[in-house]
Amino acid sequence: MKVIYLHHPYQKKNIPAQDVVLALGFFGGVHLGHQAVITQARLEATKRKLPLAAMTFDHHPAVVFPARHVDGVHYLTSVERKAALMADLGVDILYVVSFTSSFAHLTPQDFVDQYIVALHARAVVAGFDYTYGPRDEANMAKLPQYAQKRFDIVEVPEFLLDGQKVSSTQIREDLENSDVDHANSFLGYHYQTDGLVVHGEARGRTLGFPTANVLSDPWVRIPGIGIYAVRIKIGGKWWKGMASIGRNVTFGDNRPITIEINIFDFDQEIYGETVSVEWFHYLRGEIKFAGADELIDQLHQDERNIREYFAQLNL
Repeated sequence: MKVIYLHHPYQKKNIPAQDVVLALGFFGGVHLGHQAVITQARLEATKRKLPLAAMTFDHHPAVVFPARHVDGVHYLTSVERKAALMADLGVDILYVVSFTSSFAHLTPQDFVDQYIVALHARAVVAGFDYTYGPRDEANMAKLPQYAQKRFDIVEVPEFLLDGQKVSSTQIREDLENSDVDHANSFLGYHYQTDGLVVHGEARGRTLGFPTANVLSDPWVRIPGIGIYAVRIKIGGKWWKGMASIGRNVTFGDNRPITIEINIFDFDQEIYGETVSVEWFHYLRGEIKFAGADELIDQLHQDERNIREYFAQLNL
């Protein structure tokens, strides 16, 4: 897959000359609803024997216009992670547009002319709620008037799972509430974050449970406080483990939130490694124990529970 970064106003020489089918969306999380859009676009591209292109943004519009977003900006996917998911879904070209003030000031007609027609889109595929400007002026119902019959339009309906709308908003709420299990059901895959392994307090080693302390990308959302069944990718290989997101309240109050992962059957130093973490299952909340002995007993039980969980998955 080719990734093309566009900064408004972009240079036309950066746009491949061939016609494409173009999927539109922010695609935060590339969840099941987004996958439905891209799958439909892939079908259109195959039918027309054209490459499939998709357009997203390098950051959320809320970075430029904070008043539009009340939840803060913590992405479900980095641009790199989004690109990897798009490639897996068969996207041939990914346009990553820099959402700047000058881009935001485009009229709906300018957006259509410069970011659909000028990208050689023969057909556009987007979700029913896609907007490209003010919602009452730049929605899917009004897209035909701006298109002026220069490209076809395919609108993908709302995606429901067990009667619930699959949305990035709900997934963010699930993660905030530590419910990675439900978030994963909406994503269609296990939620993943990346981070750098850094030195911590080394307390886990003294307890018999050495941990990798992972410094996560501050722009990417991490699950809420709790104990989780995870897999961690180190140097191309996945390892099972148990992760703690919390403040280590047994050892003091008002401590910072950290991500610590005890990797099963693993005994190597990995400081400085960039790792990926897949969040499989929420096990329990953080508990303030009376002392280290009670904590160690609970950690042994957590390990048994998580190993049993993975065994049931045949992983």
